[in-house]
Amino acid sequence: MLHKIDWESQIGRRLKLRDLHVFVIVVQCGSMAKAARQLGVSQPAVSEAIADLEHALSVRLVDRSAQGVEATIYGETLLKRSVAVFDELKQSVRDIEFLSDPTVGELRIGCTESLSTTILPQIISRFSRLYPRVAVHFDDVTARASESLGPGLRDRKYDCVLERISDKHMTDDLNAEVLFDDKLVVVAGSNTRWARRRKIELVELLDEPWILPAPGTWYHAFVAEGFRGSGVGVPKASLVTTSIAVRTHVLTEAPYITTFSNSVMRLHADRHALTVLPVGFPTRPWPAGIVTLKNRTLGPAVERFLACARDAAKSFTGRASGRCEGNSNRGPVAR
Repeated sequence: MLHKIDWESQIGRRLKLRDLHVFVIVVQCGSMAKAARQLGVSQPAVSEAIADLEHALSVRLVDRSAQGVEATIYGETLLKRSVAVFDELKQSVRDIEFLSDPTVGELRIGCTESLSTTILPQIISRFSRLYPRVAVHFDDVTARASESLGPGLRDRKYDCVLERISDKHMTDDLNAEVLFDDKLVVVAGSNTRWARRRKIELVELLDEPWILPAPGTWYHAFVAEGFRGSGVGVPKASLVTTSIAVRTHVLTEAPYITTFSNSVMRLHADRHALTVLPVGFPTRPWPAGIVTLKNRTLGPAVERFLACARDAAKSFTGRASGRCEGNSNRGPVAR
């Protein structure tokens, strides 16, 4: 017979946040002794906290062995929810601080390189003028761009992530708001012979030295779509990288050819003497946007950052941004 847990008698009056915190640290450390040292308490105190939790819930939360401590299936469930509980409490403190003094606080964001070198500086410039004492913590998440960035949001590492929006964001727990639609173009250095041509067929460029992304990545698949749309195969790469910094500098030194987004070219063409080649390269729109966790209440600092992002995006498109959530009817888009 399934044992029903009574909230009022077993949880509401007996479960303590301190015990829950101890449990989280124990599972993370994998050892009662290590958890005790990290918490600065005795090992018996840690064991007692775990025992109190198990007694309140009437299930075993951890398995103890000579190798250490490991969460049971019940413990894994509690751990998952505990992360959200403590995050919401931390968020509450941050919200209260910001509401009591809107000039202070902190914000944690992730961003891919193509957006951190284009729209992000404008967003931060706008935001910092309005809230100069709010600390913005920025992480470059380009290395994870071929994977889902959901974990960075789901484990509450980031308040939001700026990246290329794709159909992988069409999930029940993520919100993806498109800031502007971008386009992929073929680029070469302004000093190359191709820069002086008024019209070029893509097939003419196949034997040139290309800088391409690694096969198997989302970016390579997107670039390959452009070649297929032109009825040609993907050329052999002479240099394999997605780094914008490396590509812009290499293009000024040697006759390489690569692909960039329009937004990157808009800000870097003159600075690095780059030219968009007059060649057809049929690909889908390449939308840029902000991803947030749907089940997480956005704090006032985050809401104001999103407002600055929408304002900055107007200079890239001249149109209003659009929102696409989980199970949206919007068709698949590539990042």
